[in-house]
Amino acid sequence: MNPDLARLQPYPFEKLAALKAGIEPPVGLGHIALSIGEPKHPTPKFIVETLIAHLHLLSAYPTTRGVPALRQTIADWLTRRFQLPAGGLDPERQILPLNGTREGLFAFAQALVDRTHQPLVLMPNPFYQIYEGAALLAGAEPHFLPCLAESGFIPDFAAVDADTWRRCQILYLCSPGNPTGAVIPLATLQRLIQLAEEFDFLIAADECYSELYFDEERPPVGLLQAAASLGQHDYRRCLVFHSLSKRSNVPGLRSGFVAGDAEVIERFFQYRTYHGCAMPVQHQHASIAAWRDEAHVIANRALYRAKFDAVLAILGDVLEVARPDAGFYLWPVTPIPDPDFARDLFAAAHVSLLPGSYLSRPVAGQDPGHRRVRLALVPPLDECVEAAWRIRRFVASL
Repeated sequence: MNPDLARLQPYPFEKLAALKAGIEPPVGLGHIALSIGEPKHPTPKFIVETLIAHLHLLSAYPTTRGVPALRQTIADWLTRRFQLPAGGLDPERQILPLNGTREGLFAFAQALVDRTHQPLVLMPNPFYQIYEGAALLAGAEPHFLPCLAESGFIPDFAAVDADTWRRCQILYLCSPGNPTGAVIPLATLQRLIQLAEEFDFLIAADECYSELYFDEERPPVGLLQAAASLGQHDYRRCLVFHSLSKRSNVPGLRSGFVAGDAEVIERFFQYRTYHGCAMPVQHQHASIAAWRDEAHVIANRALYRAKFDAVLAILGDVLEVARPDAGFYLWPVTPIPDPDFARDLFAAAHVSLLPGSYLSRPVAGQDPGHRRVRLALVPPLDECVEAAWRIRRFVASL
């Protein structure tokens, strides 16, 4: 057995299931799950129809690089969305399809970490647990960067010392953040690119929530956008990971991509030819249709906007909670320890939330997830509103 498997912590939802084990919620109250970030809005009909229309391609093996039309569509979308120089992204050398960002973010570390040099993999804290697992199984040590309210839930990168940067091989970013919804500013991304140049590490930017934001005139900036603004049009040391799951409500399609540094992409491609994870061809054609259309994405944002407005109007004066920069999570402070809050709320109101400490790690006596919970506003509006009223009544009972 790989001994590093023993270093993996239980997944947050395993912990949550154990926390709720044996509890009998009130009879007559239907369960409302705000614990998992699985989009519940309907999948656009045209994506489903495109998938069905290409099911005859089940008879063909998919290629690791994917069909040229998919890579070109992704390049066109990135160029429009992040205001990149026209023709600046090479679909042949700078883009690879992924079976969702989760698969790609994990595999990336396995392919790129050099375990012979005491590597560190830096990541936000709290974080998407794939980053930690990827680092451990690649033979690296996770190094956690706290995301605290006083810094806008963005790591204090200036506090990272030079020795840590020297050992860093991969810096995972998540912007907009999971669970905080914080968006890393352009100037900070530019500084991180300069640090990557100075200390020779790679930046893996998880941007899977980039299309869920509130102001149509101010979409979140991205890492490639920051590199282009510095005149770095080869996107050296910069890799971005995107997905259709949240943007287009197709989590079951398992469709995403990685784009950026051509040299790194080529090495990652080599790994993936052995990894055997090519995206099915019919999924690729459905993905082309999804990436080409923005109308359904705008409508999707409007649905989330309505849910945030309604839920914050109910909870805003009973919990310490604020609208995030982007994403579909709320990250409120709890009046009692977060596991107790989640357990007792489930017992009293049949609502599932995720304790914040299940998404974080204590470092130097400080746990950024302590006394916080994550609410995923993914159910329909009426369920989110009902859940908010149940939470409000529960808080009043404490």
